[in-house]
Amino acid sequence: MIYRDPAGGRRAPANEPDWLTLGQAAKYLGVAQSTIRKWSDQGRVPAFYTPGGHRRYRRADLDVFLERSGPGARDQTGPVVLIVDDDERLREYVRANLELEGYNVREAGSADEGLSVLDEESPDLILLDVMMPEVDGWEMLRRVQERHGVGTIPVIMFSGKVDERSAGDAAERGASGFIGKPFDPQQLIEQAKQILPR
Repeated sequence: MIYRDPAGGRRAPANEPDWLTLGQAAKYLGVAQSTIRKWSDQGRVPAFYTPGGHRRYRRADLDVFLERSGPGARDQTGPVVLIVDDDERLREYVRANLELEGYNVREAGSADEGLSVLDEESPDLILLDVMMPEVDGWEMLRRVQERHGVGTIPVIMFSGKVDERSAGDAAERGASGFIGKPFDPQQLIEQAKQILPR
């Protein structure tokens, strides 16, 4: 989770160092170490190397990255994708990969959270897990359609129940796509890019 102060920026306590290790930088950005490593390899996050070859990150650079590319960035112009799933690791993986492609990604850990995000901003695409506690994906899909109309916002459903009937159910209920789960999350990313090309 990335925390900001009310003014929209971070406030580092006076005793926090200006230079962070890979682990500290990953925690600061709220992503996995492998994600920030990938971002620095691609030049999205400036990294500096110690004589021993260890990466160091300047806090000011991370703040600039958050303003430009983080979930709360104000100047992003790419399509908005909302991923709704109670699996935080899956959300993080999909978010990181779609952001690398230039998408704005919003996350929700439940259907209720997802509907709250929808009240704030209509996404261009929703990636929706069927199997969630309390309100499931089918019910959220129904509520999205009730508020916005069928097909107004494309929805890709994904589920742990892998059978043709589920894919048929998704199509009948107005979803734009269905992917069986467990699955390679890259499939979900690729289908999102097909429905919502950059």
